[in-house]
Amino acid sequence: MKCENCTKKECSKKQKNDDTQSTSVDALSSNDGSEEKNEFDTLANAKILLSDCLACDSCMTLEEGARVFQQNQKEFFRILNLNKKCDTSKHKVLAVSICPQSLPYFAAKFNLSVNEAAKRLCGFLKSLGVHYVFDTTIAADFSILESQREFVQRYQRRNQEEHALPMFASACPGWIRYAERVLTNLVTSHICTAKSPQQIMGSLVKGYFATQQNLSPDKIFHVVVAPCYDKKLEALREDFYTALYNSPEVDCVLTSGEILQIMGQKNVSMKDVTEVAVDSLFDDLKEGDVVRHDGKRSDGYLEHIFKHAAKELFGMDVKEITYKALKNKDFQEVTLEKDGETVLRFAAAYGFRNIQNMVLKLKKGKFLYHFVEVLACPGGCLNGKGQAQTEDGKPDRALLAQMEEVYTAIPVRLPETNLHIQKVYRDWLEGMDSKKVQDTLHTTYSAVNQSTSSLDIKW
Repeated sequence: MKCENCTKKECSKKQKNDDTQSTSVDALSSNDGSEEKNEFDTLANAKILLSDCLACDSCMTLEEGARVFQQNQKEFFRILNLNKKCDTSKHKVLAVSICPQSLPYFAAKFNLSVNEAAKRLCGFLKSLGVHYVFDTTIAADFSILESQREFVQRYQRRNQEEHALPMFASACPGWIRYAERVLTNLVTSHICTAKSPQQIMGSLVKGYFATQQNLSPDKIFHVVVAPCYDKKLEALREDFYTALYNSPEVDCVLTSGEILQIMGQKNVSMKDVTEVAVDSLFDDLKEGDVVRHDGKRSDGYLEHIFKHAAKELFGMDVKEITYKALKNKDFQEVTLEKDGETVLRFAAAYGFRNIQNMVLKLKKGKFLYHFVEVLACPGGCLNGKGQAQTEDGKPDRALLAQMEEVYTAIPVRLPETNLHIQKVYRDWLEGMDSKKVQDTLHTTYSAVNQSTSSLDIKW
């Protein structure tokens, strides 16, 4: 079905600027009357332009457009309303997973501590009818651990395999989409195969948690709250879909800003919501205080992998990392020296201008880095377009500064110290080197032939 808004044919990567992408949020009229009225009708109709997404609009196929249309509040409320009806055969267990970079947004908006924000957000979601609310930090633990191991393996094979190094981080869906749809296999072959935290969380909820609860994956409706719109596109990847159960790992992605819209339309303030402890994937446990990973605005892949590689490859215990800013603050490098020789050279490249410069150097054979943490948003994940914007669509620099202050104050927990991780590796994943680990925690990335059809839809 062709959308009436399918008018953009020019590839937007030729036009877009990291600082001028807009956000448009409007309220639509209620539904056309063909569906039964319910308490969520008005809430379900917020709309956002797909052009807010960091991946270029021309990367969207018509089929993807039809599917991404379901990545909205309306689908979320459809499930909530379905659960209020008497036909229990159609009921879903509704689970919401919250990205750690979304919590500082709510903390800053409502002048709360990050722990208060997490509990009040949990309380709000459960007041709507959500059954479980999870923190995706554990999924990032898995993603970082698998990325660390892969980097060490690639480094050891660097002289035997042409595309072993450099290795690019795989956590950012905007970067991944750009690499697959615009760049060549010369670039995609360097992307780490570890899934992003969002999709590992999908595997844990629809796999591990479903097994623990004796539920079929298709009986769980899994929503992720994330800081950016590209996460919606990521959830649609075919490799993140369980054909046996006709069930995606993530059914719906809502941005932090969309959750705030729901609160506003329900006339609810976070300060008025009862605090409820966040759920754990493990038995009947509840999460404790919020923790994060190294990294000022993201999950800190660079720092974790750098320290791990220094220890594993060179026997060096690195406590603190010193960043050296290059052309701008969103392109920085970190090096490790041993016996007067630079043995590790890492970089962080944030924003498409830095990404394009990085790729150009790679294609010219002038690339010196062993690993690059690549993020599509200038400033990193906290600056996702789904939360760090003013009402007129401009970057909200004051809010971002508050969010950074909140985020950096969260205590760091190393993935290696999480005992639950070891339990899942042992009891569910059948060991760290098992085939199940590869099937569950990894995927592959390759260049995709870009469709001639493109669209810019509203959802």
